[in-house]
Amino acid sequence: MKVLIPGSFDPPTNGHIDVINRCSKIFNNVLVGVVINPSKKSLFSKEDRKLMLEEIFKKNSNVEIDSFEGLLVDFAEQKKVNAIVKGLRAITDFDYEFQMAQLNSTLASFETIFIPSSPEYGYLSSSMVKEIYSYGGDVSSLVPKEVLNRMKNER
Repeated sequence: MKVLIPGSFDPPTNGHIDVINRCSKIFNNVLVGVVINPSKKSLFSKEDRKLMLEEIFKKNSNVEIDSFEGLLVDFAEQKKVNAIVKGLRAITDFDYEFQMAQLNSTLASFETIFIPSSPEYGYLSSSMVKEIYSYGGDVSSLVPKEVLNRMKNER
């Protein structure tokens, strides 16, 4: 089974990495789709986010990294995935993601699988990482070393 894990991954956090790793143990093929979220101010370009994820998962043969713009369901159809996987941190994530799952099912008959975050990452978001980092805070425990190195180069 091939699944798609979409997200802005700006920047990729340890929570993202955890969900992707866990999915790679469950599913034969995991496609990570990096998308631009026009409602958020980006720290990294779409290409930089893709490169960071490729570096992190270079030794994982069943994880593929790609990027896209436009509708998720169009990308999913193009890539011939069987389902979309969304990580959930809290009930507030579920409310939004449930609506999106229903919409994606209506638009293109895609099933959405929800994976709860590991307890140690339930609080973690890219937005929080960016905010902490913008104030000079230490984010080394929140992101992989590959991401931290690129963040330091952005300063």
